[in-house]
Amino acid sequence: MPWPHPSDGAPLHGGPDALGAAAHDFSTNANACGPCPQALQALRAADRSRYPDPAYTALRAQLAAFHGVAPGRIVLAASASEFIHRISAHAARSGLRQAVLPAHGYGDYARAAQAWGLEQGGATQAPALHWACEPASPLGGPDAALAAWAQHGAAPPPGLYVLDCAYAPLRLAGRARLVPGHAWQLWTPNKALGLTGVRAAYAIAPEGAAAQAAALQALAPSWPVGADGVALLAAWVQADAQAWLAQSLAVLRAWKAQQEALCAALGWQVLPGSLANYFTARLPRADAAALAALLQRLRAQGIKLRDCASFGLPGCVRLGVLAPAAQQALQAALAGR
Repeated sequence: MPWPHPSDGAPLHGGPDALGAAAHDFSTNANACGPCPQALQALRAADRSRYPDPAYTALRAQLAAFHGVAPGRIVLAASASEFIHRISAHAARSGLRQAVLPAHGYGDYARAAQAWGLEQGGATQAPALHWACEPASPLGGPDAALAAWAQHGAAPPPGLYVLDCAYAPLRLAGRARLVPGHAWQLWTPNKALGLTGVRAAYAIAPEGAAAQAAALQALAPSWPVGADGVALLAAWVQADAQAWLAQSLAVLRAWKAQQEALCAALGWQVLPGSLANYFTARLPRADAAALAALLQRLRAQGIKLRDCASFGLPGCVRLGVLAPAAQQALQAALAGR
């Protein structure tokens, strides 16, 4: 029997593919103003000749100070995807049998739930692993689950609650809502810093959840974050990197307005409500075959969009906000020039 190809059944993501990196890649939500110069400098200075501290003592202290929490609440992860699978494993080991997922959301929530035998569904009265993400992907809007969690007050229903903060630093509109005290927070700064190739993340445990944090730590491999990841996360909390990020958001707002106007001019319906540096558009009369053919034609011209069928939104594409030059390339390609 032949071995399966590595791509068989692989998760769908934006970014580079078998053809390499697209010249104009709208398929990811990375900060198009990046990479962040301060983070890039930190990566170049990283000492790759040695193991990091296996306990990440200094890094956890830096992250804790940045968020105003105790260092013991910081749990390092190889990536957001790795933590999603790890906390799903912890949920199953803890006796939870269900996972409550967003209607449209990151596919790894469902893949991890399936891998660990968690039944997937909507609202449930049984203890469950609950996911929320705000701004949400792919629509970029608020997550109704987060508002529902806030109503629980100091006595939430039993279970695990995790807020995916992947796009929180890239919010371009509205104010961030207060995170309920019983929720975990999962942070992946590589998107905001424009350095998605560096895999590193961290989670913040709820106050009083020391046993949960210890259990998540025990499930991790040794050194989940390498020297590059340590450098990225340490740079993330520095004032100069945060100042750069704040400046980039103003640029992204202007680029987003231009890109939404372009889509409207093309006859694409921009779905409302996006608060972040990406949005979703519905193409006119785009059945699955027609959309696949269009995306393939664009990809051959160095332009990549993200098909939203895997998010449960057939006929739609998600577009990360890119610079005007990339927008002009998309317009020219669609015009056949």
